[in-house]
Amino acid sequence: MEYVKAFLCGGVLCAIGQILIDKTKLTPARILTLYVVSGVFLTAVGIYPRLVEWAGAGATVPLTGFGYALARGVARAVAEHDLLGILTGGVTATAGGIAAAVFFALLVALIFRPKSK
Repeated sequence: MEYVKAFLCGGVLCAIGQILIDKTKLTPARILTLYVVSGVFLTAVGIYPRLVEWAGAGATVPLTGFGYALARGVARAVAEHDLLGILTGGVTATAGGIAAAVFFALLVALIFRPKSK
């Protein structure tokens, strides 16, 4: 059943993104930013942690999950290091994902030859 919940949650988040692409004039970059900020906001008001508890990876893998990880990292760092945690918590909590993204982007750039349009 947890796979079904993850699929439903991830599917709904993807469907919302597709609707935003099709029905608005928002650029993909703005939609991605909107998703991350939405994850932070929904975490701050206490909604997203419940969604993560219900859907698992269906809520943590999409970009809203990145916002959730940022907000959780900042909250944890503020509890441990006071105001300095505002500056360090989000980066510390998401360092693994950021490092993986940079590494795989470099790897793909080395393997494939980019062409201008």
